[in-house]
Amino acid sequence: MKNKILFTILGVSLFLNWSCTDLEEEVLDESLTGTGQAEAISGAIAPAYGQVAWVWRHTNYFGLQEIASDEVILPYRGGTDWYDGGKFLETHMHSITTTNDLVSSAWNELTKNISRTVSAIEVLTPLAEGGNAEAEGSLYEMKALRAYLNMLALDSWGIAFKKESSSEISQILRQQEAIDYIESELLSIVDVINSNKQPGRMSQAAVWGFLSRLYLNAAVYRNPYGTPNFTTEDMDKVITYTNSVINSGQFSLSPDYFELFNDENHDNSELIFACDQRGVLNNEHSRWTYWSLPGAMYGRPEFTSSDGTDGPAITPDFYQTWVDAYGSVDPADADGRFYRKNQQIPVSLEDLTGVNPSNDEDHYYCTTAEDYEFDRGIIRGIIWGPRKDANGAFYTCGNGEYRIYPVIQTKGNGPDKNVAYVDLTLQVDFTNEGRLHHTGYRISKYQFSRTSQNANNYSSIDLVLLRYAEIYLMRAEAKLRKGDNAGALTDVNFVRTSRTAYAPVPQALTSIDLDVMYRELGFEFYWEGLRRTNQIRFGHYEDAWTEKSDSDINHRLFPIPQTAIDGASNTEGYLVQNKGY
Repeated sequence: MKNKILFTILGVSLFLNWSCTDLEEEVLDESLTGTGQAEAISGAIAPAYGQVAWVWRHTNYFGLQEIASDEVILPYRGGTDWYDGGKFLETHMHSITTTNDLVSSAWNELTKNISRTVSAIEVLTPLAEGGNAEAEGSLYEMKALRAYLNMLALDSWGIAFKKESSSEISQILRQQEAIDYIESELLSIVDVINSNKQPGRMSQAAVWGFLSRLYLNAAVYRNPYGTPNFTTEDMDKVITYTNSVINSGQFSLSPDYFELFNDENHDNSELIFACDQRGVLNNEHSRWTYWSLPGAMYGRPEFTSSDGTDGPAITPDFYQTWVDAYGSVDPADADGRFYRKNQQIPVSLEDLTGVNPSNDEDHYYCTTAEDYEFDRGIIRGIIWGPRKDANGAFYTCGNGEYRIYPVIQTKGNGPDKNVAYVDLTLQVDFTNEGRLHHTGYRISKYQFSRTSQNANNYSSIDLVLLRYAEIYLMRAEAKLRKGDNAGALTDVNFVRTSRTAYAPVPQALTSIDLDVMYRELGFEFYWEGLRRTNQIRFGHYEDAWTEKSDSDINHRLFPIPQTAIDGASNTEGYLVQNKGY
């Protein structure tokens, strides 16, 4: 029978009102099958690991990190799509209220995940104390996962939850106390946790990596509203633990940048920690793949439901960082991380002079479903893809292949609907013209999973949460903040010049400073949920960008949801709202 796991339904119940339920979760590692104690172990850890994808869902923690940064913007598309109570507009403008649903959803799913690790620890502790080696290893993993999740809470809300059993009320920790707690959790298991698990499980390398992140950001966590003081002691620890990962010899940088975000990335040697999907988890719905992409575009011609959502676009400001770096050279011709052309459009068709949706019936090329692959990276201009006939089926070439046309704008209610092609423009904002469905360059970093039954659910692509490139760039930043510019430049160039599988390979930099370091982090890790944290650490979160002029330092942290404050009201002074809200 399935093991019954105690866990919380609402985020506020992490520290007050606990409830229990039966939990049906898929086991994420085939080695943990069986009966008796083996089933108890798998039943304990699967809910905690399985929740990670829901935490990082686009309308939870991932969306909160992305939309709040200068990287992307999500307007009220055409006055019809993506308003959702104004939560995305508020988040981008830094005018968030305590009832913002994006904040509340992220908080609830994260605190639920922390609760599940506590429940798992309660199940595993007696088994480990009884001599079960598998339980002991899993116990270390759950402690590491709890520390990682608390670090996410500290990063976004400035608090961590210290709780050892479901019968206790969590202790709310802030600033140095929170840093000390998370550090102690990670240090308590770093030398004993497994060192050979795949990226879907916590490992020694993951703990080294998260210790490095903690020390790199400790100056911000210690004083979230002030000017960070990056101490030599903290930077030395970053270098120590990144060295541990590098010297382990377990990882290498992927020569193919976009292969990191493809099917079978679970086995990519660059991944250190990831949300293990591999066709198991339905909840994530591949939204990191298609959330940003045009709604009239289809990623897999076998499935008429494989469309984008016309969600976030990159801001003109973030695009400008690429332009500033490469000057007169188009970023697509200078840096293979910016764009990879996969569609092989015949030269005779690329010129659309005189061609429009009213006369382009024969303006297509043919390809198989297996060979069709959408372009990757940052997508601009007119896009190409499958087209539907009047019955909603994709046009074919009569031999099992599909017709690939310039994509007609079929979404929204703008003047271009059904009469123009989807032509992605640089300018995107909250004005009537700037919020049309075609506005804004889009992000196509993750592949449409080819093992999914419909290109939307049960993706086999792991969500990348920590990878080897970040190890090198954390070490580079720590060296730079210590004055070792040469060492920092070597690490940055090692990452830049490693993507050799296809052209253009970024050229090595000749010099580096904090501005270049910040820019390079944006190029390497866009659409990976790191931009807001990096902006705060580098002092750019109060900058102005498209549709955002707020410069209130109190907004570096998000408000604690009002529902959580209300839920804790029986204990006076227990959960105090963050400054500025």
